[in-house]
Amino acid sequence: MRLAHHAILVSCKGRKLNFEKTRRTSSDGPRCSRPFSSCMARNGSCLAQHQYGGWSHRRGILACGPMSRRSSEREARTGPILDWLRQREEDMAALLAELVANPTENPPGRNYRACADALEKRLREFGIECERVDTADLTKDGAESSVCLLAGYGRGERTLYFHGHYDVVPAQTPEQFRPLRKEHFVFGRGSCDMKGGIVAMLYAILALKETAAKLNGRIGLTLVPNEETGGAGGSAWLAAQGRLGCSGIGMLLAEPTSGVVWNANRGAISLRVRVHGKSAHVGLQHLGENAFERMHRVVGQLQELKREVEQRVTNFNVGAEQARNSILMLGGQSGGGANFNVVPEECWFTIDRRINPEEDSREEGSKLIAVLESCKREGIPLEWETLQEGRSSACREDDALGKALARSARAVTGEAPPFEMCPGMLEIRFYIALGVPAYAYGPGLLSVAHGPNEYVDLRKVIDCAAIYALTAMDVLRR
Repeated sequence: MRLAHHAILVSCKGRKLNFEKTRRTSSDGPRCSRPFSSCMARNGSCLAQHQYGGWSHRRGILACGPMSRRSSEREARTGPILDWLRQREEDMAALLAELVANPTENPPGRNYRACADALEKRLREFGIECERVDTADLTKDGAESSVCLLAGYGRGERTLYFHGHYDVVPAQTPEQFRPLRKEHFVFGRGSCDMKGGIVAMLYAILALKETAAKLNGRIGLTLVPNEETGGAGGSAWLAAQGRLGCSGIGMLLAEPTSGVVWNANRGAISLRVRVHGKSAHVGLQHLGENAFERMHRVVGQLQELKREVEQRVTNFNVGAEQARNSILMLGGQSGGGANFNVVPEECWFTIDRRINPEEDSREEGSKLIAVLESCKREGIPLEWETLQEGRSSACREDDALGKALARSARAVTGEAPPFEMCPGMLEIRFYIALGVPAYAYGPGLLSVAHGPNEYVDLRKVIDCAAIYALTAMDVLRR
């Protein structure tokens, strides 16, 4: 291929090179006098002001050698995918608004069917096969029956999974389920976590379909509820039934990752503890047993464990340095008592233990239960229930899928994303437990997820859709 080059000075650690104002082939363009590998290894890339022809370039960097064949092929793939997606911003915004308007609050777990109906309808309009899996027998606490959607595109046994959840945390106000569009931004509960990511995955598949991308394998799309409360009736049920990650070569999760790749997550053990007493009139409190005071004694013993636990630090990068400590949070929720003038008969509180990958989940859970058992032996009547439980997990950064995801993100955004551990729990754990490499990367900022002004940038949704599509083309190219 012949490329036109214009006069420009390029420096390579003091060495000056000139582009001649003539037409040249990319193979006989200017080169640094040092061997390419030596220059790149010792001094980094040559600095330049512009991108020219077949010379590899990133953020004002012009490398000393011509662009590799793989880089050229990736650029050729990026253009059609991105162009196709950018022309559909309004369609993507409309679908996102429709999903946000479905208040799939969890807990308790409602409006699942309406949201699943909307997603299934859109998939069928896209010409994508879809199976609806109803887990009605698992419902409790007033929740609607859970509906999982399993869709697929392409042929072959090798499957790259796109995974997302359509339930959202409860809203602070009803207005959060009235989606608001401001230029490129869509506001509303779930726009960031993670209905924007679902839209990106749907349109990534459609982009591959409409641009006739060649895949040696298939993409499996898994959309589930109940992620926000641990995965029961969703991913956990699918995994138990052998319906998750079948023939998987990898999984991408569209959680809002703030521009980084999450290749690890903390485990979790969350409990609700109820402490019992005996009610009485405040004027005759000597006849009662104060459940609150008993609860205070339990919390005191748990705080001793908390001080020991939170001295531990993970080796994984978590972004904020202080977020690397292991976690034991007390009293995320609490309550009890009938009135201010009545000795409380029952008080309750929650425990949320977040476990770093270096810790053993079973061992840490046993330590927590041991404290509660010790309190019972001391004569404090109490009981507990498990609210959620999930193991920590981690995946290598240099797995083929991880490297393909990083390459695709760099091709679209110009930045190679760093790898970090998610400070919370992720559904990558279900796939990693099955031996399937899994990574989270999606549009949106973790700092606005679950917040009163949750939003997502549609430009990031488009970028992520392109990144998912390019990653699929990369890992399914053979």
